[in-house]
Amino acid sequence: MLLWGACLVGLQLSLSCCWAFSCHNTTSSPDFSLPGDYLLAGLFPLHRDPLGERHRPTVTFCDRPNTFNGHGYHLFQAMRFGIEEINNSTTLLPNVTLGYKLFDVCSESANMYATLSVLSTPGTRYAEIQGDPAHHSSEILAVIGPDTTNHAATTAALLSPFLMPLLLEQVHKVNFLLHEDNVMFNDNGDPFSSYNIIAWDWSGPNWTFRVIGSSSSSPVWLDINTTQIPWHGKDNQVPRSVCSSDCPEGHQRVIVGFHHCCFECVPCEAGTFLNKSDPYSCRPCRKEEWAPEGSQTCFPRTVVFLTWHEPVSRVLLAANTLLLLLLAGTAGLFVRHLDTPVVRSAGGRLCFLMLGSLAGGSCGLYGFFGEPTLPTCLLRQGLFVLGFAVFLSCLTIRSFQLVFIFKFSAKGPTFFRAWVHNQGAGLFVAVSSTTQLLLCLLWLAVWTPLPTREYRHLPQLVLLECTGASSLGFVLAFSYNGLLAVSTFACSYLGKDLPENYNETKCVTFSLLLSFVSWIIFFTMASVYQGKYLPAVKVLAMLSSLSGGFSGYFLPKCYVILCRPDLNSAEHFQASIQEYTRRWGSS
Repeated sequence: MLLWGACLVGLQLSLSCCWAFSCHNTTSSPDFSLPGDYLLAGLFPLHRDPLGERHRPTVTFCDRPNTFNGHGYHLFQAMRFGIEEINNSTTLLPNVTLGYKLFDVCSESANMYATLSVLSTPGTRYAEIQGDPAHHSSEILAVIGPDTTNHAATTAALLSPFLMPLLLEQVHKVNFLLHEDNVMFNDNGDPFSSYNIIAWDWSGPNWTFRVIGSSSSSPVWLDINTTQIPWHGKDNQVPRSVCSSDCPEGHQRVIVGFHHCCFECVPCEAGTFLNKSDPYSCRPCRKEEWAPEGSQTCFPRTVVFLTWHEPVSRVLLAANTLLLLLLAGTAGLFVRHLDTPVVRSAGGRLCFLMLGSLAGGSCGLYGFFGEPTLPTCLLRQGLFVLGFAVFLSCLTIRSFQLVFIFKFSAKGPTFFRAWVHNQGAGLFVAVSSTTQLLLCLLWLAVWTPLPTREYRHLPQLVLLECTGASSLGFVLAFSYNGLLAVSTFACSYLGKDLPENYNETKCVTFSLLLSFVSWIIFFTMASVYQGKYLPAVKVLAMLSSLSGGFSGYFLPKCYVILCRPDLNSAEHFQASIQEYTRRWGSS
């Protein structure tokens, strides 16, 4: 391995020497060297390198007019002064004389030449490699410089295989008095020194120095009189030595450029927070938590649902209970007057199925209140959809029979007898209701409504609701009820000119129109609002449909039974039929 290393170093030096020595014919000036028992090399930029674009390596000559570098000259004089002080001392290095060779490293080519000169064998211009580079010897024992990173990297790369030292082993032993100051070095070769902190004062025509503090490394101590510092800000304000100010709370740092101290402050999005341990990234809150924009912590979400004691819940519950009482009262009233013309014309015993279906749908509304459970999720919409379908089926067949009896029975007596003989009305209600029942079972089996916790619509809340509110099964069941409503309206409209006691067009139209409007309002609101009161809006739409059906069909008949018993007589109904027959025959 050492042989391979030596070969590589030799190849590197050969190429470097070929370039540097063939292109650079410069020797150390007598003013830049001092003979001695041990020689130190100093690599300082006494001239400046002209800046400009370069497309290939270029040899730069240092001794050019108007390129003097005062900083490098100060470094050069400091080294000369230090070596002369050591040589003049009788205690530092007795019987030993230090010498130096100083090189002007104004450019990369000059720096390469100086480094190779340090490695060259005395009296020659090349470094002879013999096996292990660590055994190489040259007249230079140590190198001071260069002072720039780029030049130092080149010098270090060439000197490191030869184990060239900064005399560190001897530096650790140095301890002497220099102009009443004790000079020594620590284990890292750094001096134990004390310094005065000086500020330049340009307040007058000439600049002066002002001591504003001092420091010491042993013991570690720093003292600065900040009142003596002349800041150049407004009203002597201290300038901020950062490219970005600290971010407000809940704002993450977005780095701009390559330095971490340069950043933009961006507020954390809602649902995220900024942990103090990591100011550069916002972290998402957990599922059961939320955070507003620009937050440093997350907060527990509030669990909400439509409770029983909400004011809107109490109003809806009271209205639904009142509807159930009215349905029960109407059923009792119809039982008592079952054989009267009004009850018989309303459908007779079919009225109890209609009242029962409305009551069943009304009972399902109680499932919308309180915390959702599996039974309430299964029954609350299913009972309403099925109950309202039965009611619409009865209403449709009732309107169809009146129209057929008064307008088409004479034209189709055979069909009319077959219809009555085979219980056509009951068969239609059974088939229609069974169809809706099957749709509801399919809906509940395939798209089963389950209690769930909803997190997306309201960031600070957890909404308890039932799934499948807009599933395909619900759409099918709801669409079937819409088809029955349209059929009911069509049959009622065909009977708009029936006798007054049998003409139900206005009442049915009113009830269906109220149902349509209430559901349009619900779907419109559901598209823009998702919250705890959405079930209340749905209950209101269902309650409107049930109340409209009851009030449009049964209330007029209850009014006649209770308030106009003179109209609830066979004579009045017979006179109304005769008037219709006379008018129909004349037309």
